[in-house]
Amino acid sequence: QVQLVESGGGLVQAGGSLRLSCAASGSSFTINAMGWYRQAPGKQRDLVAAITRDGSTSYVDSVKGRFTISGDNAKNTVDLQMNSLKPEDTAVYYCYAVEYQITWGQGTQATVSS
Repeated sequence: QVQLVESGGGLVQAGGSLRLSCAASGSSFTINAMGWYRQAPGKQRDLVAAITRDGSTSYVDSVKGRFTISGDNAKNTVDLQMNSLKPEDTAVYYCYAVEYQITWGQGTQATVSS
């Protein structure tokens, strides 16, 4: 079963940047898509950005123009470059991968101070 390891969270001031990385290992099937969700305290987990194996990307409206998702099929990795961060971006960010099922990472905290 695939395992996901995330890194790159932290504390940054508003207007700053963070880069999240996620690496998948142990997959016996083709990973068709990867991406990131986030969950703020007291809120549901929402999709932030996704990338398919053919490179198609999608973003939630609130991060368009500020976040960029990129992936490497050969390495089974996905990164999320987050620029112009706002306090409302504060959340636990979860990586996911889609094979025949969805697998989640353990989450990494990103905190943006005002």
